[in-house]
Amino acid sequence: MRNHIGAFLSIPDGRRYLIQVPGSANAAIGDADLANLMNWIVTEFGGSSTPDDFIPYTGEEVGELRKSPLTEVVDYRKMLLQKIALNNGNVTEERE
Repeated sequence: MRNHIGAFLSIPDGRRYLIQVPGSANAAIGDADLANLMNWIVTEFGGSSTPDDFIPYTGEEVGELRKSPLTEVVDYRKMLLQKIALNNGNVTEERE
C-alpha cells in the first residue's frame, strides 16, 4: 500500500473504489470518521503516488459512496489498475 494507494486517486473510479471496497464500505465507523481515516491513510502512505491536487474525502462524499459497495472486487481492481497505468504510468501490475 505504501507509495501505491495514492495512484487510485488519479482517476475518479479509483477514488470511489477506495471507499466502495468492502473493507471500507462496511467498516463499523461513521462516514466522517471513515473520511478522516482514508485521508490519513492517503497522506501517510500514499507518498509520491498521491496526486498533488488530492482533495480530501468528506463525510458526505463517503456516505454517498458507501450506498453502492462493490461486490466483485478482484476484477474491478484489475480494470482500475489498467486504467491507472494508461492514465499516468504509475501502476504497472496488481499488488496483493
